[in-house]
Amino acid sequence: MTKIAVTVVGGGNSAHVLIPFLSKNGHSVNLLTRRPKDWKDEIQCDIVRMDNTVKKTITGHIQKKSSDPKKVIPQADAIILCMPVHCYRIALEHLAPYIDKNKEVFVGAIYGQAGFNFMFREIQQEYNLSNAVHFSFGLIPWICRADTYGSHGLNYGGNQVNIVAVSPHDKFEKLYRLLLKDISHSRFVQACSFISLTLSVDNQIIHPSRCYALWQQYGGHWSTLDSVPYFYRDFDDLSTEILSKVDTEYTLIREGVKNLFPQRDFKYMMNYMDLETFSNESKFKDIKSSFRDSPTLGLIKTPTVELEDGSRMLDIHCRFFTDDIPYGLLIAKWIAGELKIDTPTINEIIQWSQNLRGEHWLHEDNSIDMDFCMSHKNVTGIPPAYGITSVENIVSLN
Repeated sequence: MTKIAVTVVGGGNSAHVLIPFLSKNGHSVNLLTRRPKDWKDEIQCDIVRMDNTVKKTITGHIQKKSSDPKKVIPQADAIILCMPVHCYRIALEHLAPYIDKNKEVFVGAIYGQAGFNFMFREIQQEYNLSNAVHFSFGLIPWICRADTYGSHGLNYGGNQVNIVAVSPHDKFEKLYRLLLKDISHSRFVQACSFISLTLSVDNQIIHPSRCYALWQQYGGHWSTLDSVPYFYRDFDDLSTEILSKVDTEYTLIREGVKNLFPQRDFKYMMNYMDLETFSNESKFKDIKSSFRDSPTLGLIKTPTVELEDGSRMLDIHCRFFTDDIPYGLLIAKWIAGELKIDTPTINEIIQWSQNLRGEHWLHEDNSIDMDFCMSHKNVTGIPPAYGITSVENIVSLN
């Protein structure tokens, strides 16, 4: 079987799984990171049962690691971003000049909620990358985290089915043969459009809804670490109610998009429960039980920071806020506005978040503050940040 040179970009949780999986399957793996000295040559990934015991360990080797893209990008046949979503655009601009223009290179993101195709088309046009293929995953293929940064990752299990968007569309089978089959033994299916990933509902509605509920109940503050609820295992009625309302608003947006393009097959653009059932082949009957009884999510803790008195506060600077508001809910909000769809719960969550963080995504009347959003092109993933001014253009670019 053909083995290729893959450059992993970034040091996120998923990199600690992806590197061992790719290396184990014979691929040559390089790493582009701001912290090359913090990475070992050998990376271990434990496959972990839910009782926290190790089922098996996979070890991978990094051929070369560097903070300089010209040392690890030109030789790459595939480049995969493993970092917070809000960092994608900056990373692509950093590495784009060094992508080989004379061969087919696959460039993808391990999680594609935020219009990855818009980001890639920017650099594709600017650097004449006509041979490049871009792709992204609808969900991160595994539940994972870095146990020891740069050397040891934990994998709590993967999706049964992974949805992937690819452009050009006919490159899916080649991408599967070269790469996808070696990072997961699950099934892969192809979405008809990148917007199917943007408007399917996962992190971008789960994280903000749960954080908002925790803030309403506890003020986002707990006296000790032990008193902090688990993020999923302790999922409660208020979190379920808020998530359900956001999910319903996303459904209205999805239906609006489908009505504009009745000829397009959006079968993988799903609501929360349908996506959960499809991706994990689960039998859960409701939102609450899908989190509380999940065989893979139970050990994930709520992100908090320690205060001077030893108490804990919800971490409002984590990716649940930096990714899932400006590169999640706000994109849905913009599309809804173009389609004349009301989103009261999405509005409420964005207003709450921006007040906590000193941002200004929405005016008091809940219209988008375009001056703030466009003040720097990397602050949000709304389509106008890429010069896209209509929902029709979003879909036509997929």
